[in-house]
Amino acid sequence: MQKPKRYFSCQGCGYQTPKWLGRCPDCGEWNTIIEERIDSLDLSRGIRIGGPKTVPLPITHIESGEGKRLSSGISEFDRVLGGGIVSGSLILIGGDPGIGKSTLILQSSGKISKNGKTVLYISGEESYSQIRMRSDRLGSLSERLFILCETSLEDIITQIDNIRPSLIIIDSVQTIYTSELQSAPGSISQVREVSAGLMRLSKELGIPTILIGHVTKDGAIAGPRVLEHMVDTVLYFEGDRGHSFRILRAVKNRFGSTNEIGVFEMMREGLGEVCNPSEIFLAERPSGIPGSVVVSSIEGTRPILVELQSLVSTSTSFGMPRRMTTGVDHNRVAILTAIIEKRAGFRLQGEDIFVNVAGGVKINEPATDLGIVVAIASSFKNRPIDSHTIIIGEVGLGGEVRRVPQIDTRIGEGIKLGFTRCIIPKNQSRSEGYADSVDIVEARTIGDAFEILLN
Repeated sequence: MQKPKRYFSCQGCGYQTPKWLGRCPDCGEWNTIIEERIDSLDLSRGIRIGGPKTVPLPITHIESGEGKRLSSGISEFDRVLGGGIVSGSLILIGGDPGIGKSTLILQSSGKISKNGKTVLYISGEESYSQIRMRSDRLGSLSERLFILCETSLEDIITQIDNIRPSLIIIDSVQTIYTSELQSAPGSISQVREVSAGLMRLSKELGIPTILIGHVTKDGAIAGPRVLEHMVDTVLYFEGDRGHSFRILRAVKNRFGSTNEIGVFEMMREGLGEVCNPSEIFLAERPSGIPGSVVVSSIEGTRPILVELQSLVSTSTSFGMPRRMTTGVDHNRVAILTAIIEKRAGFRLQGEDIFVNVAGGVKINEPATDLGIVVAIASSFKNRPIDSHTIIIGEVGLGGEVRRVPQIDTRIGEGIKLGFTRCIIPKNQSRSEGYADSVDIVEARTIGDAFEILLN
């Protein structure tokens, strides 16, 4: 009998070593390396699934088309997926605990099953009664929604072969294990082999599969990085526990646009769709307050208007003013603050600067640079900005305001919500059809913007 092979694997990055180490030499994390064992099985063959062997085909003989899509029953979810769930695709959804991953998927499962499709919901974390209680609250009860509380991959594949559902859901992939490995569920090798087995099953049977994944303390999906490369779509659930809004963001999608987002609101009955997020984010915006501006950001194909707030006050800590941000990149705000000091002559060295995006949403688009600069200047000068003004533009290190893409889409969103003036970069190419609806004002530098807005 062949002796089982033993090795040590980092649970953070997947690095393997023949001996134990206190610190992983690849990712630098401490106490993440554990011992794993492989039996004499040939893991290269993985889990065998019946079906004909594939043969090479000339690309000209292959039918084009993205395949049939299955509607999730939730329009915001379908938007992020690019129009629905593609047959045979593997989708990975990650997010913090309690953010709403299982709630969204269970709601979608109920809607799909009520439309005559069979859905198999596999849970390795909850019991049958717990899932039934949550389904009662969400209104997801259906005779075609099957629940399986199982963690063995081999038993799961047997049930899938018996039921042949239209959609498979795994909640969560870190709880599933295969008996071909002796390591614990959730380890690097288990997550990799389980995901590979589910991927082969999904592709061969043409059944779309949704994997729900845990995240690490850094916010990344737990397990090997190769997991995100194996799947077709990677979605992240974002949100602040202090706010009711949740954002589903696509960071990888082989069948649609990346960086697309869907906006939801957490309610007692589950996650409700927010079809007009701009209106929701601006609903509680105060008027006549210095440091408050409205900017337009493009998330995927959707324009979103959000309120940027800034507070500049004299620092109480000698020599160490605080610079804190929420919802925007801290380093980008530090650069923009330096540009204001150098190009506009504002003395901000001894000032505490706080920048916040209202509503708990996160934006990282350069087109919001000018809005951040104006918000800081407005708070510093204690002069409010007209509440019917939108500010759009990227700011360079020389203080110049640079052009941004999709300017017509941004302006059009502002017109829908009743804004009457828009500050845009000089010589920005745009449609002339807005002349009667909004006053377009061009700014070449941040000095021009200050003169227009603060005088």
